[in-house]
Amino acid sequence: MQRYFLDEPYRPQERFVIEGEAYHHMVRVMRMAVKDQVYLAFNDQIAIIAEINEMNENEVFLVEVAKESVQKELPCKITIASGYPKGDKLDWIVQKGTELGAHGFVGFPAAASVVKWDAKKRKKRQERLVKIAQEAAEQSHRQVVPQVSLMETEKEFYETLSSYDVLLIAYEESAKQGEAANLAKILQSVLPGTRILAVFGPEGGLSPQEVAHFESQGGILCGLGPRILRTETAPLYLLSAASFQLELQAPSK
Repeated sequence: MQRYFLDEPYRPQERFVIEGEAYHHMVRVMRMAVKDQVYLAFNDQIAIIAEINEMNENEVFLVEVAKESVQKELPCKITIASGYPKGDKLDWIVQKGTELGAHGFVGFPAAASVVKWDAKKRKKRQERLVKIAQEAAEQSHRQVVPQVSLMETEKEFYETLSSYDVLLIAYEESAKQGEAANLAKILQSVLPGTRILAVFGPEGGLSPQEVAHFESQGGILCGLGPRILRTETAPLYLLSAASFQLELQAPSK
């Protein structure tokens, strides 16, 4: 069943009205008709099953059939921060990370980042990533669409660190030294609703100076297993580990 995201909180209504891009997708792309059903997902993580009962040239009208009962969001809000990688790797991170439950994505120009975007290119790239996140959220039946932010400077990124409860730094030197416990410890102890920022370097990793700054802000260094992962693979490892620990593991007795 197709899913559509509405940028408004849920409130009971006799009929819900769909216009604009979602209308076009329902009518022109999916060729839906009266009696067809869809999911409507609101920005407060409530989703409903709704049935089309009327259509005109600009609007689709739907009535609520039932609320979605299954929780689709990770208990903790994990934001993935990536030093700008080469090529389309950030597209991959946003698409697959959305499918795996990331709450948001931040891109920043790390010391080892090769790509350089001016304001115009950065704005265009962010618009593309927002669209990728929305399409991936629809495909994976998320209840919210992750936010995407692309930072102009590393300093701008540093200024956001205090807004998170836990700061995790994926550092390959930690993996080389055999550190394998910090990530597991954090995931085993965090409470629902905890805001986690997980930072990943670009190709070439994070510099010692960057790592020192993150540590000065309370960052916790963590390895991601004994293997060295690519910049586009590491965030997916962490999100998968979080899903296993927070969603699939039986509660401790």
